Amino acid sequence: MTQTVQHHKEPLLRIVKRDGIARPKAYAIRIAAVLASLVVSGIFIFAITKLNPIQVYEAIFDGAFGTNRRSWVTIRDAMMLLCIGVGLAPAFKMKFWNIGAEGQILIGGVVTAGIMRAWGGDLPTPALLAVMGIVSLLCGCLWGVIPAVFKAVWNTNETLFTLMMNYVAIQITSYCVALWENPVGSNSVGIINQMTAYGHFPKVFGQAYGLNVVLVLILAVGMYIYLKYSKQGYEISVVGDSENTARYAGINVKKVTIRTMAISGAICGLAGFIEVAGVSHTISTETAGGRGFTAIIVAWLAQFNTFVMILISFLLVFLQQGAIQIASQFNLNDYASEIITGIILFFILSSEFFINYRVIVRGGKEAKGK
Repeated sequence: MTQTVQHHKEPLLRIVKRDGIARPKAYAIRIAAVLASLVVSGIFIFAITKLNPIQVYEAIFDGAFGTNRRSWVTIRDAMMLLCIGVGLAPAFKMKFWNIGAEGQILIGGVVTAGIMRAWGGDLPTPALLAVMGIVSLLCGCLWGVIPAVFKAVWNTNETLFTLMMNYVAIQITSYCVALWENPVGSNSVGIINQMTAYGHFPKVFGQAYGLNVVLVLILAVGMYIYLKYSKQGYEISVVGDSENTARYAGINVKKVTIRTMAISGAICGLAGFIEVAGVSHTISTETAGGRGFTAIIVAWLAQFNTFVMILISFLLVFLQQGAIQIASQFNLNDYASEIITGIILFFILSSEFFINYRVIVRGGKEAKGK
């Protein structure tokens, strides 16, 4: 009998995970992705609007940094995004998918607003700020610990649990807004202590948002040191790589899970305090503004390096502010400006694929060597 030998044709393209990549090469890929995104966005701009892409890019920069006020708004919003990203970093490094930052921010913001209304004028502003900060931190911590305990003890799905906690926080916030509405019937709280500024962040370095910057940068540096150099940071890394390996090494996985989510929730709760006391001076269901989800991109793209998060936070806010500017300056609708932002983000996110994986073409050097 004649045996038929089947030859399996090698695929045209194969995707292989990289063992590692030199840092300069990784940054070169990211820079190439940004440049490619600008070229593609430029083609889109000219094809749809017939505008000069260079003028549009100038308008994007002008929208973010064109005036002193715009510059500080960009810095303020970048600091808020960075603060939430710093809060998410330890949880995501542990591969605990904390999708509940929105709720943790709202809870921190609600208790801040409540204390500001109740004790504004009764306590000196420094003491009032300290109380609001501590309580918001504790409440955010509680909001993070609840799903962590259920995950550690009963192995519940943390993604769904933390997501549902967001809706509970939204309802609590809605109730408080209805309870505190000012004026009655407005369905809003209004600026709390508008005339007296009790509980509002004071100016630092002559800037209204100076204290925001100081607090968030302290958190960013502290989290970097905590994750990279502390024993607890090492435990988070090991649990994130493999829970079985962590148990074999004598690490209490349940304890690490609860402790890490307590830290993550606390920082997100503190972000609510910074937003209410240092930015808006009011509370509503829109206080988090979707930043709890955007911060996931910040943490993930930075690979949990809080210094890299600073750059990514500024990039995302820069694109957001620029999109607003080009929409108004060139009379574009929001969709066109958001498409430009989306193209740039798509290329940046795609660059991470080429950093972590390589594409092998059939007949290439690596294929021939096999």
